[in-house]
Amino acid sequence: MIKNLKIPDTINLRTEYKKRFRLGEMYRAFLLIPGAAAKMIGNRGKSLIGKDFVERLQLAVTVVNGCAACSYAHTYLALKQGMNNEEIHSFLNGDGLYLKQEEAKAIVFAQHFADTRGFPKQDAYQSLIDEYGTEKARIILSAVQLTMAGNIYGIPYSAFVSRLKGKPYKDSSLIYELGMHIAGFIFLPIALIHGIARSITAFSNI
Repeated sequence: MIKNLKIPDTINLRTEYKKRFRLGEMYRAFLLIPGAAAKMIGNRGKSLIGKDFVERLQLAVTVVNGCAACSYAHTYLALKQGMNNEEIHSFLNGDGLYLKQEEAKAIVFAQHFADTRGFPKQDAYQSLIDEYGTEKARIILSAVQLTMAGNIYGIPYSAFVSRLKGKPYKDSSLIYELGMHIAGFIFLPIALIHGIARSITAFSNI
């Protein structure tokens, strides 16, 4: 089933950026990983937000950002968790046909988070709390933050892979693609230590 999945052409044949991020945005996204990961690990024990719900949130962010590599990865995980091809294609195409009413506000928030490059409006997050409660809202936010970090790294990686296939992205360069890739390796351990220190000193990811 997974081998036969056909990724929509808008992603499979992508040759331009939907979003292009900077080094500072990458570091900030990596900085939030420890706190976000801790929330997601906690959710595994409590199961406040189901795996399929989390995957739909991640797909929503990935589609807005246009990360081809992440689209493949989340599609594979979604299939493993039991989502059908029609539902996955609906999310990848952004048509909302399979959007569940009880998840709608969270999905819209995830899209808004990506649209604002990780700086959602305060009332948008408050609407999550009003709908799901504080604890679930934090888990939703954490899932979105982790996806954003992966997308920021995955987008230039996707562009580099496309370049190797003879289809370089428009308005891209080898220097940008390799620079972001190398910077990711350098930034990640530093940002993780910085993020853990923030968590210890009670800095919030909100």
